[in-house]
Amino acid sequence: MTKTILITGASSGIGKETARLFQAKGWNVIATMRNPDSESELSTLENVWVTKLDVLDLDSITKAVNDGIQKFGGIDVLLNNAGYGAYGPLESFSRDKILRQFNTNVIGLLDVTKAVLPHFRQNKKGLIINISSIGGKITFPLGALYHGTKFAVEGISESLHYEVEQFGGQVKIVEPGMIATEFSGRSFDFSNDDSMVEYQKIVGALMGAMPAMAQNASPSSVVAEVIFEAATDGKNQLRYTAGEDAKMLIANRQQYDDATFIGGIKAQFGL
Repeated sequence: MTKTILITGASSGIGKETARLFQAKGWNVIATMRNPDSESELSTLENVWVTKLDVLDLDSITKAVNDGIQKFGGIDVLLNNAGYGAYGPLESFSRDKILRQFNTNVIGLLDVTKAVLPHFRQNKKGLIINISSIGGKITFPLGALYHGTKFAVEGISESLHYEVEQFGGQVKIVEPGMIATEFSGRSFDFSNDDSMVEYQKIVGALMGAMPAMAQNASPSSVVAEVIFEAATDGKNQLRYTAGEDAKMLIANRQQYDDATFIGGIKAQFGL
């Protein structure tokens, strides 16, 4: 029987590449996004259903999950991919922007997961794959909001895996490194206030380091391949790292104590 994956944030980047890959591998794909009317490529592919799901809108979540189950007869894998990165000095963010970062990356993930869990529990199977980041294991300057959400995704996922095991389900985490498009596209939201002069050195350091960081970035297709591996390898494995930069940074984080590792990050940014 053909398996089905539901993907959030499938309009671009990792989500779109993953939808393409799973479709090419013979899966049914429920490709969800906030503005499905603007999607012209995925909607032409066989066994791909493009539909609206905004992780900030509970009604759209419920409808997408229920309609997807009805269309394909069930969901085997949920990929919680929708999200973005808010960077900048904490003082420069409005409370609304702080809430939007956590509501999108954390509360939205929980709401989508809760909507799918009854279906998985009824079928006594189902796999949840949560897109975290190396930013869920290490931090860069000015990422208090983004890293806060990804550290949360790590904890949520690790704890949730105990629960879903009770009915035969699984949770897995994919931790990408730098993705080629993320700092030039809509997944990056930078905030700054020039009047806060104390922060401008570190702001300049981050902006100056971006071109070099981008040189080691992986294309979204690399992450999609790791997601497919996680979905199909049958292993009882919680974490998967995607990208050579991610593998190196996480290995370094495990090797060094806090002072040494954080000192290395400061040196990288010239701080």
